[in-house]
Amino acid sequence: MRIVGGRLRGKNLADVGEGDGAAHLRPTSDRVRENLFNLLTNGRNGDLVRGTHVLDLFAGTGALGLEALSRGAIHATFVDSGNAARALLRENIALCSAQGVTKVFRRDAADIGPAKTPCNLVFLDPPYGQGLGEPALAAAVENGWLAPGATVVWEESAPPFVSAPFTILDQRSYGQTTITILRHP
Repeated sequence: MRIVGGRLRGKNLADVGEGDGAAHLRPTSDRVRENLFNLLTNGRNGDLVRGTHVLDLFAGTGALGLEALSRGAIHATFVDSGNAARALLRENIALCSAQGVTKVFRRDAADIGPAKTPCNLVFLDPPYGQGLGEPALAAAVENGWLAPGATVVWEESAPPFVSAPFTILDQRSYGQTTITILRHP
């Protein structure tokens, strides 16, 4: 696993092998991340990454938030409740020398607590098929984590149920992964 674009392009991240099912670690593949960030930085909606504050829910290894930092985001907040994930996340933050522009919270994504700074870009990558995305997104909205006009990138095994006030900007499938890009009003 590596950073696929931006100033850290080619930077190798901590090896997780095939992932850790018990810890719900299922890293987003390099190919899916590259396609996703091409959509976010070069898509019809303009560059949705540069200059943003990022919230990475179910952060796992942190690859999505670190990729965003590599491509011009200014700060990333990572949320994960798993010990194995947080250990990998901290290692990857150190590998990317991103300690000064990141925060790591040991929390359940559905019980995130109030935001200090609303985020413009949110990555939502829950364990597939467990129905954890909806309550996490609702908690982020309720607690002020989403700035007006925020972009939400939701990764799941199937298209998620998206309710108002969100609108779908794009949706793509890559094998067993579906990426849905949403806009918050």
